[in-house]
Amino acid sequence: MELMLALFNIVQGVISTIMTAAGFSSAQHTTLPQEMVDTIESCGFFESIPLWAVTLIGGLFITIMSFILIMTVYGRFFKLYMYTALAPVPLSTFAGEPSQNVGKSFIKSYCAVCLEGAVIVLACIIFSLFAASPPVVNPDAAAVTQVWAYIGELLFNMLVLVGSVKMSDRIIREMMGL
Repeated sequence: MELMLALFNIVQGVISTIMTAAGFSSAQHTTLPQEMVDTIESCGFFESIPLWAVTLIGGLFITIMSFILIMTVYGRFFKLYMYTALAPVPLSTFAGEPSQNVGKSFIKSYCAVCLEGAVIVLACIIFSLFAASPPVVNPDAAAVTQVWAYIGELLFNMLVLVGSVKMSDRIIREMMGL
């Protein structure tokens, strides 16, 4: 157990250093461009109906991607729990000369599972930088076009985030040669 906690603490320190260096200690605010806000506020009732539809569709996709993201991160937690719970079995193979490779492979795999958190944090940093940059808005376009462009850009950024988080295990396994 001490070996597992030592490895976990090392990787946790790496992740904390990444988060501190990126400025993740406080929440970042994103704002809509003022031109977009003015265009949306100047819409009448019938002009706002397409805005509602676009917003509902975009909100649905964002909610689905958020659930996928949360399930992936929770899946990583459960992998950590399973590796830790089952650790005595592969670690006991260090006792015999012919079976030591099993223990070495387990330690590499456990380090890989722990390092997936670093890839997830880096993916979140990249997403926050993309999300914090103001979207390009054409002030002459219709309100629906402006909102659709904004939601489309946000959906694309979220797709990149979800894809990066989903492939975090593959990235680490390729890096570690597993």
